[in-house]
Amino acid sequence: MTEPLVSARKLGRIFTLGGEKIRAVHDVDLDVDSGRLLVITGRSGSGKTTLLNLLAGLDTPTSGTVYFQGEDLSKLSEWELTQLRRRQIGFVFQSFGLLPLLSAYENVELPLRIGEWDMTERHERTEESLELVGLADRARHRPYELSGGEQQRLAIARALVHRPSLILADEPTGELDLATGKAIFTLLKEIATKENVGVVVATHDVAMAEIADVTRQLSDGTFVD
Repeated sequence: MTEPLVSARKLGRIFTLGGEKIRAVHDVDLDVDSGRLLVITGRSGSGKTTLLNLLAGLDTPTSGTVYFQGEDLSKLSEWELTQLRRRQIGFVFQSFGLLPLLSAYENVELPLRIGEWDMTERHERTEESLELVGLADRARHRPYELSGGEQQRLAIARALVHRPSLILADEPTGELDLATGKAIFTLLKEIATKENVGVVVATHDVAMAEIADVTRQLSDGTFVD
């Protein structure tokens, strides 16, 4: 049996706010497999974003363990965690996070520039990513010249450009209409399959769960499947 790309075991995260302890994530077991789309549903405040942050090593669990390709994230230094996120993880957000003065091409290329990739490889990977999301013919347009769906496709291309093993998407369809949102979910599933990437999407939109390979429901920080 193939080892999961990411595993969480007995994962918990407690925050202290005004002297009160808030249990954001509690006793979560989760496996993320390469080549599959995992959708985590739940209302606002159910712990979805906290869980994604824990899986990415952006936050430290109060209890339990996250393993990335079999490696315990708690054993990694801050530098090693930063390198892991830069090379192995792509992020997609609800607000797109695009830079308005840069072209579509430049927005996608930016992470590679920051990572000081070779110019030839930057060009090849940027063009491949734009092609994959169907925006090759929009490469010179700026974000404000694109529709909402195209902007989110562009954000996905940027998340893919360094060929990560894992993509984490937090409410990626929150600002899109139903039809466009469904198209984005379908694209994410196609990318998972074609690129053999593990894709985890947190969403409050239960209707999108039918597109997923695996669906888990989070409520008050724990799974209630």
